[in-house]
Parts: sequence; C-alpha cells; structure tokens
Amino acid sequence: MELKLNIGYEELIELVKQLPLDQIRKLKADLALIMTTNDMENEMSDFQEFLLQGPVMDDDQYQDFLSDRKYFNAWRTN
Repeated sequence: MELKLNIGYEELIELVKQLPLDQIRKLKADLALIMTTNDMENEMSDFQEFLLQGPVMDDDQYQDFLSDRKYFNAWRTN
C-alpha cells in the first residue's frame, strides 16, 4: 500500500518541529546520508559528462596512433 501526500515546505517544517528531539536528530542524520549519496551520484555524472565532452579521434587519427604505437613499442624493446 502506498500513500502519497502533497505537503508544502512550511507544512513539513511544522510537522518536523512537532517531533521529539531524538527523532529530529535521527531525521537530521538520515538527511545528511541522503545528501551525501546524492552528491556522490551527481559528481560521478558530472565527471562522466566532462569525459563525454572531450575530444574524439577520427579513423585517420586512430590509424596514425596505432602506427606510432607500433614504432614506439619496437623502439622501447631495442
């Protein structure tokens, strides 16, 4: 069974003020944990977005890279 309520911010604050002190502390700790988790997810997606906006090689550049790598590997082993 699921119940959804549309409660405004001010109403929510008034409800929280009615809680006992120990439950307010528990709520504060739970909110901090939720914020930390959301921040980590957002940072990861921001970093992924940064990587996706980076430069990309075309086919000719990739073939040049493979050729250069072959020469560097031969040079390094000799």
